[in-house]
Amino acid sequence: MIDVYSWPTPNGHKVHIMLEETGLKYRVHGVNIREGDQFKPEFLKISPNNRIPAIVDSDGPGGKPISVFESGAILLYLASKTGKLLPADLHARWRCMEWLMWQMGGIGPMMGQANHFRRYAKEKIPYAIERYTNEANRLTGVLDRRLGEARYTAGSDYSISDIALFPWMRGADNRGVDIARYPNVKRWFDEIDARPAVQRALKVLAEAQAANQAPHSDKAWEIMFGKVQFERR
Repeated sequence: MIDVYSWPTPNGHKVHIMLEETGLKYRVHGVNIREGDQFKPEFLKISPNNRIPAIVDSDGPGGKPISVFESGAILLYLASKTGKLLPADLHARWRCMEWLMWQMGGIGPMMGQANHFRRYAKEKIPYAIERYTNEANRLTGVLDRRLGEARYTAGSDYSISDIALFPWMRGADNRGVDIARYPNVKRWFDEIDARPAVQRALKVLAEAQAANQAPHSDKAWEIMFGKVQFERR
């Protein structure tokens, strides 16, 4: 059994999708990042960087429990455990790894910054909004070129690199990205969005979805973006 500690964010949904695609049995534990659950000692034991998602596999390597944090590492772990969604062909496997690392180091951080400065920053800073919106669009253009060459990021087969990228393309307009301007990304997005496992995964923690979209209270803003976030623990 996989215990997944998560919240309905792009990084959380990556793992929800992977679990649904692989058919592994799992239990979800909501970590309300607006209320500060990510700073609780019991969560920090499995996710020392106080970020969701994290998992605990009671049947890890050698039959011993293992915890894994960082969404990219979790995708790799689950692919290794199940033998699914990581290409066997070494050329395709390394393409998959390239695009997974690209998501972790590029799309995720830059889309996150664009989202923050466009939606959540208390002070609207034109330079920051322009910088991160432009970078979000540049990166989407990189993805569009790749998907003009291949059906999926790793090649002909759907893999963990697609799972990692897909949730960041949801709500792309919040990051100043119009997916309609990127036809290859739009084709890829619509195909993945229609997968039954993806649709099931996007309903995980559905009760928190509406609250997650509501404006931040002063307390929630301080927890997520203010001094509470940067306290030494």
